[in-house]
Amino acid sequence: MYQAPVRELRFVLDELLGVGGLAALPRYQEFSNDLAASVIDEAARFAQDVLAPINRVGDSSGASFHDGVVRMPDGFRRAYQQYIEGGWTQLAAPPEFGGQGAPLVLAVAVEEIGFGANVAFMLCPLLARGAAEALEAVATTALQELLLPKIVSGEWTGTMNLTEPQAGSDLALIRARATPDGDNYRISGQKIFITYGEHDLAPNIVHLVLARIDGAPAGIKGISLFAVPKFLVNADGSLGAHNDLRCVSIEHKLGIHASPTCVMSYGDRGGATGYLIGQPHHGLEYMFIMMNSARLSVGVQGVGLAELASQQASEWAHSRVQGRPAGASGAAAATIVHHPDVRRMLLTLKANVEAMRALALYVAWQLDRARGETDQAQRAAALTRGELLIPIVKGWCTDQAAELASLAVQVHGGMGFIEETGVAQTLRDARITSIYEGTTGIQANDLVGRKLGRDRGAAMTALLGDTLRELNELKGGDATMRSVRNATIEAITMLRDATEALRAQVAETPARAYAVSVPYLHLCGRVLGGAMMARSAAIASARLAAVAGDEKFYRAKLQTARFYAEHLLPQSLGLLRIIKSGGASVADADPELL
Repeated sequence: MYQAPVRELRFVLDELLGVGGLAALPRYQEFSNDLAASVIDEAARFAQDVLAPINRVGDSSGASFHDGVVRMPDGFRRAYQQYIEGGWTQLAAPPEFGGQGAPLVLAVAVEEIGFGANVAFMLCPLLARGAAEALEAVATTALQELLLPKIVSGEWTGTMNLTEPQAGSDLALIRARATPDGDNYRISGQKIFITYGEHDLAPNIVHLVLARIDGAPAGIKGISLFAVPKFLVNADGSLGAHNDLRCVSIEHKLGIHASPTCVMSYGDRGGATGYLIGQPHHGLEYMFIMMNSARLSVGVQGVGLAELASQQASEWAHSRVQGRPAGASGAAAATIVHHPDVRRMLLTLKANVEAMRALALYVAWQLDRARGETDQAQRAAALTRGELLIPIVKGWCTDQAAELASLAVQVHGGMGFIEETGVAQTLRDARITSIYEGTTGIQANDLVGRKLGRDRGAAMTALLGDTLRELNELKGGDATMRSVRNATIEAITMLRDATEALRAQVAETPARAYAVSVPYLHLCGRVLGGAMMARSAAIASARLAAVAGDEKFYRAKLQTARFYAEHLLPQSLGLLRIIKSGGASVADADPELL
């Protein structure tokens, strides 16, 4: 059964990042390490006692559909009521809309716990939080007052409606229409892949829908964003008539069976009432507010699922007796954790999860600083760094999640291929994370084309410069610490070389650059995650030298950091070679021969 990684999260928040310092900022003056500890402890209890027990039920029975009605699996409705009664939907929302105003970094830590316990359940509040952020950023005061308090409280949920049958990643092809009707619009069209587009957890669902106003220009410049509630809302906040929208089917999927993925139809009876959000023709710009929030959260899904896979593999390896380890004396069989290759796989799982978690929380911390710093230059620098890292966290952490879940199946041997052990569900659930909210290729293109391109790599250069300086300041330590530091500095140098090479390719032969954009994203994740591991090792080394308690925990930190430096960072060299010379073999390939 899943156990929330409370100690690991507290280490990253308190010791590695020092997020308690946010309390010095006016926006977060009520925040403290003690508050964070209390929230994380309570989130752990809720996840372990309420969410984890229904994870398997949700997978086996799934959401059901009949005559336009979606029913959630047993236990989900009660769990959702407990979730909103606990105030979890309000954690990071602004106080003016009923939220608690907690830092995003704390909300992300709580999300990781939820995703590890039951990712299918957590997708519902994830989408609602993104919808709330978009409404908060650009909706009129009247529309905010109409919709936000109920979404923030969790009484209503929210979705985003982008994809259409002919318009997946290319949203310029959207055909959904918005016809002016007085102060509002009539929305018509079909949307697919709408997560929690219909369910019985809440009485109302506010859909954020991309559509094209009649007469709008073609392409992405003609797309607008609308709030389209399932039930219309009366002036007093009560629910009115059912809007002209319906779920016509749900998808049958590889995993996340309890999360209904809906085909939504709008305007079968003349048009669904929609409220324009922001200015006309800026819909994609506004939707990116929601998408960026969702992309970070999906990266955190990868962390949570990888943590679950690591726990499942470790538990099995410590209980499964099989064979004698190489070099062992005596005839007795041992648990498989004593076999060197099993230890290698467990270290691969644990070290990667620690690096992924640290990098994801670092991004959330940067976004908090972007909201809270009083100095404009510091706010801008923090926002730029956070935005730079979002596609890396989304792409790298989710790709890693699928690989690590597969490795956890391998640790189980033949029993991993059997549903009863549970690890097969983790693999199936993890597989979607590198696809939705933009595939890894889309994240890599965003990283190379937008994030590096907008400032000619200045943000990445600043990040690598700061990281190298910090690593060089990690003086002292034993031989293990010195080895970790030197390996990380070498890898940072490789990433700097790869960045320069890629920027040159973008200028000279863009097709070759984009052909290696995913390897570049993976290199960024691998190396920047390694920098987090090196800092963690320095903290652990100092704590052990000072005999500061929790010896086993800090010894484990040094053990995983050493493994990361000796087994995972060396992969950087192969990625560097691909980035420097591998683009041509892809760009020059004949599509007809594929």
